[in-house]
Amino acid sequence: MRSDLIKEGPARAPHRSLLRAMGITENEMKRPFIAVVNSKSDYIPGHKHLNEIAEAVKAGIRNAGGVPFEFNTIGVCDGLAMNHKGMKYSLSSRELITDSIEIMLTAHPLDAIVFIPNCDKIVPAMLMAACRMNLPSIFVSGGPMLAGKKDDEKYGLSEMFECVGSYAAGKITADDLLAYEKAACPTCGSCSGMYTANSMNCLTEAIGMALPGNGTSPAVSSARIRLAKQAGERIMDLLRENIRPLDILTKDAFINALRSDMALGCSSNTVLHLLAIAHEAGVKDVDMALIDEVSKSTPQICKLNPASKVFITDMDEVGGIQAVLKELSKKNLINLDCLTVNGTVADRIANLDGADGEIIHKIDNPFRKDGGIAVLFGNIAPEGAVVKQGAVAPEMMNHTGPARCFNSEEEASDAIMAGKINPGDVIVIRYEGPKGGPGMREMLSPTSALIGMGLGSSVALITDGRFSGATRGAAVGHVSPEAAAGGLIGLIEENDSVTVDIPNRNLQLNVSEDIIAARRANWKAPEQNLTGYIKRYAQHVTSGSKGAVFDD
Repeated sequence: MRSDLIKEGPARAPHRSLLRAMGITENEMKRPFIAVVNSKSDYIPGHKHLNEIAEAVKAGIRNAGGVPFEFNTIGVCDGLAMNHKGMKYSLSSRELITDSIEIMLTAHPLDAIVFIPNCDKIVPAMLMAACRMNLPSIFVSGGPMLAGKKDDEKYGLSEMFECVGSYAAGKITADDLLAYEKAACPTCGSCSGMYTANSMNCLTEAIGMALPGNGTSPAVSSARIRLAKQAGERIMDLLRENIRPLDILTKDAFINALRSDMALGCSSNTVLHLLAIAHEAGVKDVDMALIDEVSKSTPQICKLNPASKVFITDMDEVGGIQAVLKELSKKNLINLDCLTVNGTVADRIANLDGADGEIIHKIDNPFRKDGGIAVLFGNIAPEGAVVKQGAVAPEMMNHTGPARCFNSEEEASDAIMAGKINPGDVIVIRYEGPKGGPGMREMLSPTSALIGMGLGSSVALITDGRFSGATRGAAVGHVSPEAAAGGLIGLIEENDSVTVDIPNRNLQLNVSEDIIAARRANWKAPEQNLTGYIKRYAQHVTSGSKGAVFDD
């Protein structure tokens, strides 16, 4: 066993003395040592309860004959980091979390790993770490929070951000805003809609690295505690069977995850993270072109908040992710032979009925014939851009309008709140990419303000930054190359004509090549005064079209 490096033989007597100092018994010395990587913190509502999850995991490990060792990672709450400098540190934390897990599990060689994530960057970071370490691994998330409720209507954090725009437009009172605020997040757990955290937890289940129920079972349910205990027990089987992440995370498994992504209408951030995980796993040809191909051939059969009033926990009640996979398999869209942490995909869905027909639509009656996410190309985004098309109003699927240009999220938000954006405009926010931000901030505040002010069906927004999974509307992110790298988005000027054509996958600046060439000759990247980690991040991060991974 790998843990023999710290407990076997006369030369390891000093190591054993340190283990004994922690209370490890003679009998425990002979058992497998299992890492429990817990992202619990008091900062994040999705993580507030993860100590309880961890205790259940450790009970499961002990039940099955292992010895658990727990440590914690950092984590950023995107909601609390939104629309200020802190958001620059959200995506950038992904690489730091991955590196820190590598450090801990190399310095302290254990035999297998149970990962306990729950929110945005932490899920992909742990998946990347699982690939890098390639030890038997299993995931169990903290689960989604319940939806908020006001006046007998469910709502979530996305509507809470939209309320800010409604208040600014005079559509609701300060008392209304406070009432929504108090009811929006009624329990712990990852925010209640198909936002990035829930998207990634669902895809972790779909790709085979977590047990069924991981993505949808509510945070406050006893089912979640049982799932955690089962994950702890199951890791011991994976160790005995020597099943490792790279045995599971094949190209076919990534395609299964992408099919699920498109069927569910997940957060556009999943594109960024699946690219990064595939890169860490060494899986070739998982790129923007493949994502576009999968999108065009996979129907969207779920429409969850923020695209509707249906929430993650509603989907859990009708079979969750496994029911989605079952329905997709009816059109041979899922590779059933893919290995998971408990058998093959075929084993997991064999006894399921599939879609209920309402929350999960039948495959022959989808919400749309292609996927919930679209990849756009064109002269603005030759390397690609991403839009959550399943949450775009029909009238905005093809839109041409005058550009309104801003060099930061703050500039754009101030203009929106001041009523300076007109119906028909195309808002352009640049220098918010991985290098230019740095950190590729999410733009939930400006997009939510547009919805709240009634402009969601008449204004488009494009950016080299990215969006929260809570964003809806004609919001196109991940524009690559980014402005700071010389991308065309940095050369767009006020009132230029810009076309966002989602059905034809096109993002186009309608300006002649001669004018573009003249602008490019005079372009200079703005200077940045960076220090600390974010400076090192900007030096090494690659394009959003490559998952914003570090260069090799």
